[in-house]
Amino acid sequence: ALLREILFKAKRYHEDKEAGKNPGFDMKLEAMEPVIKGEIPLKCHAHRCDDILTSIRIAREFGVGITLDHCTDGAVIADELAKEGLPAFVGPSLGSKTKVELVNKSFTTPKVLHEAGVPFSIITDAPVIPLQYLPMCAGLAGNAGLDYAEAWRAITINPANQTGIGDRVGSLEAGKDGDVVIWTADPLTTIGGEAYTTIVEGKVVYQA
Repeated sequence: ALLREILFKAKRYHEDKEAGKNPGFDMKLEAMEPVIKGEIPLKCHAHRCDDILTSIRIAREFGVGITLDHCTDGAVIADELAKEGLPAFVGPSLGSKTKVELVNKSFTTPKVLHEAGVPFSIITDAPVIPLQYLPMCAGLAGNAGLDYAEAWRAITINPANQTGIGDRVGSLEAGKDGDVVIWTADPLTTIGGEAYTTIVEGKVVYQA
């Protein structure tokens, strides 16, 4: 009800502005305008499948874009999510199941989503899990059955594409920013692998 209410008000606020009715300034509704206009997606932070599906229905109802953040129960409804084609940002999967919503938390979720055809990325929800453990999370997903090439994509080109900056970063291609890290060992398979060389925009900014 709260989500529907703010979207309803934001849509009406935007329509009034477009019609030249000059509604009274509202900071919250101003912040929601890029969502209503389709410039940025609604970020659905939900663990349980019923909450995920409800968010999808509400987004469809108001004609706004949406991403599925956490998506802990994604494996339970993978086929339904595949039909929607919405990006899922899976995590944080590292750590204990601290609340009932996390009962299905598992590193097998990325594998199930991939096999169902759901576009996904792996996240740490930093600072819940510190960002430096992102390669470990991808490696654990690989250990749980996800193809290792897909595990790498889940923390590189997939999130780049799903956040709208895949034309600049996320893969090594001519014309992109040229941001590269060379490791002492594969960080997805080896504990203790460290950055040996870091290159930003084609220039070395760190050398071990």
